Amino acid sequence: MSIRICIVTPFAWSQNHEANEHVRAVAKSVEELGHTLAILAPSNRASELTAGRRALRLLEQDQQPLQGFVAVGPAVSVSRRERAGVPVGVRANLRLALGPGSFDIVHVYDPARMSLSNHALQITDALTIATFHSPEGVSHHAGKKRRERLLTRVDALTATSQRALEAARKRFPGDYQLLPLGIDIDRIDASSSTDRPVLLVEWHPDEKDTVKTILRTMQAIPEWDICVLRTKQFAGRPYIPRALRERCTLATARDEERRTSLISQCTAYVSATQGSERARAEAQALGVPLIEASSGESLASTLARCLESAPSAPTAAFDLSGSAENSGSAIDDHSTSALAKHLDSLYGELLKRRRPATRERSKPLADRPWILCDLHNHTEFSHDCSVPVVDLLDEAERLGLGAIAVTDHNAFAGAQLAHELSKERELTVIPGEEMKTERGEVIGLFIQEEIPAGLSMEDTIVAIRDQGGLVYLPHPFDRMHSIARPETIHRLLGEIDAIEVYNARLLFDAYNDEALRFARKYNMLMGAGSDAHVLQGLGTGLVRMRAFTDGEEFLVSLRAAEIVRRPKSLLYLQGLKWVAQARERRARAGVR
Repeated sequence: MSIRICIVTPFAWSQNHEANEHVRAVAKSVEELGHTLAILAPSNRASELTAGRRALRLLEQDQQPLQGFVAVGPAVSVSRRERAGVPVGVRANLRLALGPGSFDIVHVYDPARMSLSNHALQITDALTIATFHSPEGVSHHAGKKRRERLLTRVDALTATSQRALEAARKRFPGDYQLLPLGIDIDRIDASSSTDRPVLLVEWHPDEKDTVKTILRTMQAIPEWDICVLRTKQFAGRPYIPRALRERCTLATARDEERRTSLISQCTAYVSATQGSERARAEAQALGVPLIEASSGESLASTLARCLESAPSAPTAAFDLSGSAENSGSAIDDHSTSALAKHLDSLYGELLKRRRPATRERSKPLADRPWILCDLHNHTEFSHDCSVPVVDLLDEAERLGLGAIAVTDHNAFAGAQLAHELSKERELTVIPGEEMKTERGEVIGLFIQEEIPAGLSMEDTIVAIRDQGGLVYLPHPFDRMHSIARPETIHRLLGEIDAIEVYNARLLFDAYNDEALRFARKYNMLMGAGSDAHVLQGLGTGLVRMRAFTDGEEFLVSLRAAEIVRRPKSLLYLQGLKWVAQARERRARAGVR
């Protein structure tokens, strides 16, 4: 099955960047898998910007899908303190490119920055993958709420290096996968050689002392030449001692072709601890020995021992931390074929989470009348509500509702009583309970007995299932309530029967919008409720659906249901709730 995939990178396509090298490797792997691919990125090349505008125009006018690289705007530098890193015009282009149904999967790089990737996560309705490449870029997203919002929109977390993974996990906790680097072994030419042995030393500005130690050691080994390699932009340069200036060169290589050319000419390679993971893997692919400090021995001692013992055939003296066979296995793990295999598994796993769209030829329950159903209500059996059960039923019938769900906080007696009383009425009552778990709340519908609070989300769902009930997730992204962690929701996605996409009592509509986006992404059944704690709030959030008699028919009816919003002033409803609670406290205390 062909998948439509979009990769979004915040780094200018017109400039060399390691993250974009990985994007190119992913693009090649995706094409090998037979999927359709588009790459969205900024650029400063006039020709690429012109071609990007043309592609977006064809998409808007002729619905011609995007394919290949598309420049969505000029590259704009973003500082750590910048809060609006994407110009309005670029945002509009991105919104057009990532319109509803455009792609199955959107794969973004370094979304912690306020950049193209971060904005793509905010607007897409596709399944999403976030890849962290730069450990330094993770710190851009400082706000906790913003980080939580980002995590709710990411379906899979990945990293291109162990350092990036560990840095990202501190700021964005979750289950990460380490992606292969995607080294194209067939393109690497290892035929270059030099007359004298050359030691290639990777330079990193935070590791000046290490390079200084290496250069000092090399002064005593005149048989070797030294090349200091810079792989980062604006990395500065080390001080070269006078005694080494005739046999020490400084080189800059930020693209794969130049980098592999330099590595292939060297005899041994010393990588920086915070250096390029890709350059290290390329050195392994070329069979260049990596010099690292052995256990109990400093880097200077290891370097002197290796270089002095075999200046003409150094590879025989190096401790490569494993055999040549293991080295070959290591580079195979980072090849383009390994990346393609990993991505194929990841994409397949994500697509399995999305429920198949229901396309029923016949219309089930078509002979049933349409009714309005409120799926979230409370009675006096909730600790924060004083509405009698009978009054709730009377008000529901007065409003013309066909069904309501009674979902008291950690109590089932009210729902049980309402269900018994409804047998003498035309109103259908769904017995339910809103349980507070260890982290987050969940509603059980069509249950038979009370479920205790304080259980884990998993155990609560099991208890609902044991009674033949349905799992209904209320206000899943309302940070004013106790909500489950994003990774918990993703893990238990298959156990959730329906999700509340409209709750009339939420302070911010953005929380409802987030739930609606989430439900659409996974083709989940959608519900709505007033979350009424006073009679005046009943019926402010409804579902228009076919009449039902049990849980099975309820789910069938919900497939063709419509969400009905009848909002009232939250300040008004909350004020009534506080007044009612105050009266109840005074009555209990015997105060008039």
